[in-house]
Amino acid sequence: MRVLFITSNRLGDAVLSTGLLDHLVRTLPEARFTVACGPIAAPLFRALPRLDRVIPLRKRRFSAHWFGLWRRCIGTPWRLVVDLRNSAVSRLLVARRVVVVSRPDEGCHRVVHLGRTLGLAEAPAPRLWFTGADHRAAAALVPDGPPVLALGPAANWRGKIWRADRFAAVAGQLTGPGGILPGARVAVLAAAGERAEAQPVLDAIESGRCLDLVGAADPQVAGACLARCALFIGNDSGLMHIAAAVGLPTLGLFGPSRPEHYAPWGAGGAAVTTAVPYRQLVTAPGYDHRTTGSLMDSLAVEAVLEAAGTLWRRAGVGVAGGEERA
Repeated sequence: MRVLFITSNRLGDAVLSTGLLDHLVRTLPEARFTVACGPIAAPLFRALPRLDRVIPLRKRRFSAHWFGLWRRCIGTPWRLVVDLRNSAVSRLLVARRVVVVSRPDEGCHRVVHLGRTLGLAEAPAPRLWFTGADHRAAAALVPDGPPVLALGPAANWRGKIWRADRFAAVAGQLTGPGGILPGARVAVLAAAGERAEAQPVLDAIESGRCLDLVGAADPQVAGACLARCALFIGNDSGLMHIAAAVGLPTLGLFGPSRPEHYAPWGAGGAAVTTAVPYRQLVTAPGYDHRTTGSLMDSLAVEAVLEAAGTLWRRAGVGVAGGEERA
């Protein structure tokens, strides 16, 4: 039994789709899986049970990447094709059943929407699968010791990025005397190409308590690192969704993106939004997500501190660094 799962090119959406894939793994115990996704998201699936292969889809001119996927899959008789990209490929393969994602409802969280693709009554919570090597790499990057506050100060476009000095202020208060994590270490996570956004945060943290994980791990090992932390605070990003997927109390910061669609999923997730509402931000004169600078300035440090405290109390427990969640 062969299943083809075509998921997002973007890291965050790929993470959110893992719950649907987990449902298939659990309910089709004889199935073998092929996953097609963007290159950045590909490491997320390397420990998937009964995996045949991961096919990274690097975008090419004239949609040639879709032709490449079709050519690699046409020779297999598929029991099921789940196409979360609504591509032509799923219509051109030999498959007993093809399921294609529908257009999302306006007020529907992405996880709920994905569950409806298979008619699931309960939204399938995202999850990640880890190898022993992933956990060993994470233990080297986040060694046992005091609890760790994890920060994600980057995002895939500038409008969603809360300014570095505010991240530093939040970290200082949360890990200082009287904070919810007094004396905690602070891990800063970002991709190698996001060093400019992360460096001012790193510079503001006392060197003996700072864990510089910028560019140090692929998304999968980053997930294993986050599983060793106590709390995550970060912009709306793929990293935020990874943190929530491993069960870490996760506070997402939102402005020109919509928490009703992309808030961190699960009981340990929470979102805090800018004082200026989403619609006002994205309809302002001159708005262009490709060129507009940060639209997060109306989110105050005090609002993030209050939301972090509320989330921490709701979580009810502190987890010391070194205790893995996944």
